[in-house]
Amino acid sequence: MDHETVIETSLPLPLFKRGKVRDLYNLDDRLLIVATDRISAFDVVLPNGIPNKGESLNRLSTYWFEETKNIIPNHVLEVVDPRTVLVRKTEPIKIEFVVRGYLYGSAWESYQRGKSVSGKALPKGLQKAEKLPSPILTPTTKAETGHDEEMTESDVVKKIGEVMAHEVEECCLAIYTAASERAELKGMIIADTKMEFGVSGDEIVLIDELLTPDSSRFWAIEEYEAGRTQSSFDKQYLRDFLLSTGWNREPPAPQLPKKVILETSKKYVEAYELLTGRAF
Repeated sequence: MDHETVIETSLPLPLFKRGKVRDLYNLDDRLLIVATDRISAFDVVLPNGIPNKGESLNRLSTYWFEETKNIIPNHVLEVVDPRTVLVRKTEPIKIEFVVRGYLYGSAWESYQRGKSVSGKALPKGLQKAEKLPSPILTPTTKAETGHDEEMTESDVVKKIGEVMAHEVEECCLAIYTAASERAELKGMIIADTKMEFGVSGDEIVLIDELLTPDSSRFWAIEEYEAGRTQSSFDKQYLRDFLLSTGWNREPPAPQLPKKVILETSKKYVEAYELLTGRAF
């Protein structure tokens, strides 16, 4: 399989950083970002690449950046090719801003234990995967290694100040609401999604990726039913497979069977086509 995938790039440019799935090259006040076909789960990069993953992620991300630029400016300057963008360099805010419209994942786990979610108390009696009364922002720290920790609103204010915290929250909720409405018309639920921001001069800029299967949970409306585990167009299928192997979530990760690689690839392409209405 791997002959069809781009696992790592080596361009004749200074390497700025190799992330879990992206290779970033330094061009003074700009960065060249290449979305590879690497895939990570539980913060570990897996040994196999996923065909078409980098391209579908990058194309979906640039689609959403274009669709939301009336809400907040983003870092994209130019789409170089289907997996590569030229962006302006910003000073990243070291917080991951997660918007949740549905009670799922770690938020559901906290809720079941009777805990608040990022300091927010939720109504009693909610079911797994139930739609929340209104979307909530549940920020986390952006850990370079290990797992991200939950942050409350006051933690965010302490880190970036009240004005910026308020502006970012408003942007996150506006983007989530606009994207959710659009996705629902295409038969898709955006259960939750993660956004990242940077500062350029005195401007807050949306960076990284936006509303992709790597940063979001996407569910098909026709299969959705509160109270149970949802099937999804994202990495959940892959995570479920990995957990079924008894892997302890520490490196090295197990090799993926061909069937899992192809099924994962299919989900990425399907998500792109459904959400954009464009053929891959």
